[in-house]
Amino acid sequence: MKKVIGYGISVAGIATMVIGFGMVNVPWEFVKTIGSKILVMIGVGAIAVGVIIALKFGGSSSKKTSRVKSSGEKEVPIYEGTGKNRKVIGYRND
Repeated sequence: MKKVIGYGISVAGIATMVIGFGMVNVPWEFVKTIGSKILVMIGVGAIAVGVIIALKFGGSSSKKTSRVKSSGEKEVPIYEGTGKNRKVIGYRND
């Protein structure tokens, strides 16, 4: 969920940069008072924060075949089946 929030912040940063560069005209007064350079810097900062959030809280999508406990003991997977039909059914301490 936090990865999605990071992506959202990055998209908001891109939108802010687009407004700052003047590619899209918006009728809001506060955009004119802030200034285009500051809007671009805010957009770049938002993109950086969004990417950091997405990478830090994103988690890995790949499954590991062996896990290491916090105490340093290694767990080895126990498989059921053969070939491509193998499934991990549990772990045992090595």
